[in-house]
Amino acid sequence: MIRRRSTAWMWAEACQTLARTERLRQQFFEIEADAGESASAWQAPVDIFENGRELLVWVALPGVAPEHVEIALDGATLHISGVRRLRIEPRSALIRRLEIPHGRLERRIELPSPGYALVACDARDGCLRLRLRRS
Repeated sequence: MIRRRSTAWMWAEACQTLARTERLRQQFFEIEADAGESASAWQAPVDIFENGRELLVWVALPGVAPEHVEIALDGATLHISGVRRLRIEPRSALIRRLEIPHGRLERRIELPSPGYALVACDARDGCLRLRLRRS
């Protein structure tokens, strides 16, 4: 009886781990086409708030310097791209866990309508804050 319980427990743990892994993969990674080639990129999570004529977009970019981020508006699409480099501190350290995504990031966000202009951009608390105003 004890053996059956431990086997069921191990199986349940394995299934939960696989489910968590799949959720993280879906949240952060997607294959994007760029200049005719496929490359792996992670997607930064965003929060978007609308207030009258403005949109406030918060983009979570842990460890990404604001100067390494590119922002473009194309019609009703906001395109954010950049790179987060993997830093191992100190160099002799063993990696025990990597949960914060690294590498190329790319996020395309469909806006409610075309005609927005970027009026402000700043970094705060590990997030990029964009303010877009309807022109």
